[in-house]
Amino acid sequence: MSARWLIVAMVFAAVTLNYVDRQILALLKPTLEATFHWSERDYANMGSAFQFATAFAFLGTGWFIDRVGLRWGFALGVAIWSLAGMAHALATGVVGFIAARVVLGVAESVGTPAAVKTAATYFDQRERQLALGIGNTAPNFGAIVTPALIPPLAVAYGWQAAFLLAGGLGLVWVVIWFMIRVKPVAADAVAPAPVRWLDVARSRATLAIAVAKVLSDQVWFFMLLWLPDLFHRLFGLKQGQLGLPLVLVYTMAAAGALTGGALPARLMARGWSVDRARKTAMLVYALLVLPIALVQSIDNAWGAALVLGLGLFAHQGFSTNVFGVTTDIVAARAVGTTIGIAAFCGNLGSIGMIQFQARALEWGWGYGPALAICASSYLVALGLLQLLIPRIEPVAPGSAAPIAVH
Repeated sequence: MSARWLIVAMVFAAVTLNYVDRQILALLKPTLEATFHWSERDYANMGSAFQFATAFAFLGTGWFIDRVGLRWGFALGVAIWSLAGMAHALATGVVGFIAARVVLGVAESVGTPAAVKTAATYFDQRERQLALGIGNTAPNFGAIVTPALIPPLAVAYGWQAAFLLAGGLGLVWVVIWFMIRVKPVAADAVAPAPVRWLDVARSRATLAIAVAKVLSDQVWFFMLLWLPDLFHRLFGLKQGQLGLPLVLVYTMAAAGALTGGALPARLMARGWSVDRARKTAMLVYALLVLPIALVQSIDNAWGAALVLGLGLFAHQGFSTNVFGVTTDIVAARAVGTTIGIAAFCGNLGSIGMIQFQARALEWGWGYGPALAICASSYLVALGLLQLLIPRIEPVAPGSAAPIAVH
């Protein structure tokens, strides 16, 4: 196996642990709610604090990765977020959990720009699609193993053990990361690079990626935070029963990430332009999301899991292509900064959905309105992407300009 694919495996492991750390709170919500007497707004505020901290950290962490370099920047991020995850075990109330979530959110913001920059750094355009697809399955793998392992672990050893184990694995990752040496394809992207943040922020390409991230991320973070509660409320599933339906949902999402890399690559291999292949794939995924608006009319948990799984299958396919568009039109040395800015917008925009759902439950609206918003988000995102980038033209390797847009 090429050593470059070992790098993909490390990115996969890091992002998996990233999502394990952030999802534990949602899965243990019934237990922690009973222990600490949280209200729905307390829980929503914890989620919002995480999103808010992550969002503003993204303004700097993508640039930080470009300036400090991938090797040290990625390692520092994983080490800090692992320690922050472990700190949840010491929390004794809402304030303690919010503090731990804030630090976790700031550190975890390193993960996305580092993962996309890794693909741009170590792979050419042909292999990059597969690397991005594999990397984008990691959140789903994390979302699969977390509901399968965390509730039983919490029942057997206490909720604190879940946070301590996940954080400890992250520290092991840091040690292994420094042991690996791989030759990059884009040599200028490994070392620290002088990237002008304002030039990237003012680019129409960055605006297009940011818009797509806002409209797709609000769906992902809504699902990540509220999906266990949705199954609990709609179908009466208890703590120990939540795991399997969620495993199905996120297994389907993982498959979507793989197809998100493979589908445009196959179309390009048949002679399609990058522009046509990307946007056709994104249209297919945007249409597949539409049925999730009907989830509340389904009368059993497994039927709902299938529909939600199809929606997240499509989300991950769409999201993989958003990252792919970024690596198409942005030079590798500026990818971290571009993704960081876009991810800031996506995370900040997601706070509205998180808070809206808390109010919707208080007002008796259930999950219907939020699911309708989720269903339509991707078609709107694709329309705006087309408006801002009428034609995708890949940036030339080693180009002096960090971003090319047509």
